[in-house]
Amino acid sequence: MSKSTKDFLKAFYSDTEYEGESFERQAVPEFQLWDQIIKKQALSKRTKLALLIYFLLTPLVIYVGIKVGDRKYLTVSLILMVMAMAPFFLIFEKRKPKARELIVIAVLVGLAVAGRMAFFMLPQFKPVTALVIIAAVSFGAETGFLVGALSALASNIFFTQGPWTPWQMFAFGMVGFIAGLCYQKGLLRMNRIALSLFGFVSCFIIYGGIMNPASLFMYSSVVTKEALLATFIYGAPMDLVHAGSTFIFLFLFSKPMLEKLARIKIKYGLIH
Repeated sequence: MSKSTKDFLKAFYSDTEYEGESFERQAVPEFQLWDQIIKKQALSKRTKLALLIYFLLTPLVIYVGIKVGDRKYLTVSLILMVMAMAPFFLIFEKRKPKARELIVIAVLVGLAVAGRMAFFMLPQFKPVTALVIIAAVSFGAETGFLVGALSALASNIFFTQGPWTPWQMFAFGMVGFIAGLCYQKGLLRMNRIALSLFGFVSCFIIYGGIMNPASLFMYSSVVTKEALLATFIYGAPMDLVHAGSTFIFLFLFSKPMLEKLARIKIKYGLIH
């Protein structure tokens, strides 16, 4: 191992800045945000750009992918991954991202993938949506979309890639993005009941509202009101299981995870 590599690893694990920059270790205060109403924040230019990308360009890319053919789903998935990353990396427009910042995001994605695999025997009973919401509340709407999209793409390496992958990336990503927006605007409080209820409703309205029609678009060349209604009716039981599991996971684990992430953000000066 070269000397420069050893110096970098030593700086990283000792919580100091690499290349000799000073780093003042901060005392970690008590967690102050739990169960408090957050003051409304104006949307930044970065968030407005993310709205354009996620609400307009992402569905457009999926639509073009459908027209081109289902065999292009991997290409569409990779394009969506790049689009999900773009607003996130605008956070670092005036500086380089630190390794520790990206590692936290990677760990959240890894936990979502591992959680989905751990409950593979129980259809739709997964902690993925809960972790995506936690990431969004802790690190922002753009990060929530990124964690959701990458979790779907990475976990489908084990659960099989297919034309549903771009739709799942979009659905999980939108849950995270809207959760982050609601928290930023003061519409979502940081407490067990509020987060759990939001998770329950978002599984029906956002995730189910995307994935149920997607099943019709993927497997039928004719889309009618009757067929669309049928997809929602037949998808309701699975959406209920998904919503119930998300409620349970958020009720049990949102508080300890958000407290730990808040302390990590303060201790290491991570992204906001």
